[in-house]
Amino acid sequence: MKTPLVADLNSEQSITAFFLVCEKEVRNTREGKPYLRLELGDRSGTIEARMWDQFETAVKGIARDDFVKVQGRVEIYRNRPQLSVLQVRLAKPEEIDLADFLPATKADVSKLHAQLEEFAASIANPWLKQLVTSILSNPAIAAKYKRAPAAKVMHHAYLGGLLEHVLSLCGLAKLAAAHYPELDLDLLLTAAILHDVGKLDELCYDRAIGYTVEGQLLGHIVMELETINKAMDAIEGFPPKLKTVVQHLLISHHGQYEFGSPKLPMIREALVFHYLDDLDSKLAAARTALALDSGEPDWSAYSAALGRKFLRLDQFLKSTTAKAEENTPNPKLFP
Repeated sequence: MKTPLVADLNSEQSITAFFLVCEKEVRNTREGKPYLRLELGDRSGTIEARMWDQFETAVKGIARDDFVKVQGRVEIYRNRPQLSVLQVRLAKPEEIDLADFLPATKADVSKLHAQLEEFAASIANPWLKQLVTSILSNPAIAAKYKRAPAAKVMHHAYLGGLLEHVLSLCGLAKLAAAHYPELDLDLLLTAAILHDVGKLDELCYDRAIGYTVEGQLLGHIVMELETINKAMDAIEGFPPKLKTVVQHLLISHHGQYEFGSPKLPMIREALVFHYLDDLDSKLAAARTALALDSGEPDWSAYSAALGRKFLRLDQFLKSTTAKAEENTPNPKLFP
């Protein structure tokens, strides 16, 4: 396993380690002197890096998404670690283990996918069931579904993250339909399983999580609508009105125009699904922030996705209880 990881670089130290080049650009200081700015990463995160001298020759032939071996010194700048690079070279293929550079779910992906297939098989509506199973049984889609992240940064941003997110939504759909009997569970499950199919090709996730050219130009809602339309058209006799409902579920799931939805949710199930999707993604972002070491016992790391820190409630209540016990008079001393 790669050492040190980016997450370990929290104090001033000299290091030699392998990294993925996430960003590369030449900038100028205020005095006009050029320097190299890099963003280097591994499965634990990314770190800003600078190379001040003789970088032109050193990085010739090094591009974004290349693996490099770096010698440098970690410095703390504005309370954040930053790497001052002294030497850098392209890594050799035999020096790299891809598992060191892409975060991944700790769950068994095969078991997760089997659970997804069970949810699909539970759909009672024969047209929706045939649609969903035809998508999941496509070998190319199934392979990507087992590997894809749910996002680049916002939530479930790791290999297998999309599968975790969709399974969570399927569970939430069942709970919502049980609580609100007017809801159609089949529509909610269909929306859960299909709503992010476009992300399979919107995102690239071979070396680093990023966007494909098509993903940048079209976005996952447009991409998945094309995929699902083709699948519905391939099912002989698929009801046209049901096709329109499925299309609406897909294009409205972001909930607001400013969040990328071409239409607002105008079907009960579309409205409910939007809020389920929003809840699951936001809670995942909060979970990620709370899992990171912030250096503050009571507070999480700052979540850029949610624009805030989160109170570590268990720790906060524990410390409050401990302080209260310390301040409680000892009855033996004060009878």
